[in-house]
Amino acid sequence: MKPLTNLRMSWRAIRSHKLRSTLTTLGVVIGVAAVITFVTLGASLQAGIIGDISPDDRQNIYGWAAPEESSNQGPLAGAQPVFTQADVENLSTQPGVRAAYGYTPIPSQSVDFGGERIPRQDAVVATGPPYVDADEIAEGRQFRMGEREAVLNPAMANAFERNVTVGDTITVTTFGGRQVNATVVGITADSESRSPFEGFGPGPRVYLPLDPYYTEFVSGAQETPRFAAIVVEAEGLDAVDRAKESTRTYLETESDAEAQAGDELTYQLQTSVELLGQLQAVLDQLQAFVVGIAALSLVVGSIGIANIMLVSVTERTREIGIMKAVGAQKRDILTLFVTEAVIVGIIGSILGTLLGLAAGWAGAQYIDIPLTYPIEWFGIAIAVGILVGVAAGLYPAWRGARTDPIDALRYE
Repeated sequence: MKPLTNLRMSWRAIRSHKLRSTLTTLGVVIGVAAVITFVTLGASLQAGIIGDISPDDRQNIYGWAAPEESSNQGPLAGAQPVFTQADVENLSTQPGVRAAYGYTPIPSQSVDFGGERIPRQDAVVATGPPYVDADEIAEGRQFRMGEREAVLNPAMANAFERNVTVGDTITVTTFGGRQVNATVVGITADSESRSPFEGFGPGPRVYLPLDPYYTEFVSGAQETPRFAAIVVEAEGLDAVDRAKESTRTYLETESDAEAQAGDELTYQLQTSVELLGQLQAVLDQLQAFVVGIAALSLVVGSIGIANIMLVSVTERTREIGIMKAVGAQKRDILTLFVTEAVIVGIIGSILGTLLGLAAGWAGAQYIDIPLTYPIEWFGIAIAVGILVGVAAGLYPAWRGARTDPIDALRYE
């Protein structure tokens, strides 16, 4: 049988049962659409996270001291306050290091402005002025060490009924009930995290100078204030490894932190790219799990195709007998029914891909992440549609090809 004739007969058979063929194709459409949607959202999320890492941030080294079992649990997991201001100053003079400063979250209860109080337990951090680069500030300037100043991001500045502007004063309340005021001297251009210490997603943030706020908020009566983490800026991308090595050498030999860390704590020194790699591995596993669940829809779709093809073989038993009586071979019958199944699979995969693209776009817009389409998955979707069609149509086609022509002609 000629291929064109085979295609024409298969398409005619599909069109003769429009509703049944549509419902069968729908199973493949839903399965492929679910896979494309989740893969697109996963790729977009990863692209959004990678895009948040600026070239300047790629040369930063983030350090903290924690038990070794916490090393793979993310930034600041198990971190203990061991670093002193002397450590930070000495690190600034190490080979390959351009600057170093401390970082520590402030255990706050709320942020007040204009008589309005907003509960915030993880929004306030104390750090050095370079933590928020000057080119990241849309209004105002960086805060200065020793001054009662603050830099806010838009998510925090716009969280109140009346937006906070440069020159306004906010009040931060700690868990101990202590309240301090800070004059807002800068507002950042966006609400993305400034480092992996904040996580890789946007959120309200208040940035304060370590001096004087850290001593007042955290250190209390400590004679030597200690920070939970440090940020070391390398002189350039080509100096990151040298800066990391010199930082580790100093911390393990000469630092004040070593006396506190002892044998119980291990120094974690990682770049944002390395920390992102850990997160990306988790995202890949999560995406594989979700895509695996979505792929079950394809199994359901293949069962639907197999079912419709078995029904089609039964309904067309007499037609099969006539075809064999006029000289059709088993391979002709086999090819005919496999072609029908493949057509259903291809149509379902194409429509499913289009639907998945639309759903992925809508999802990316809803959760506000940059849209990234994984092009290679489009080809995979088409291939899967063909594979599902072939796999689901083989047995019904084989069954139809084995039909005895005499029995088929007698079939009513």
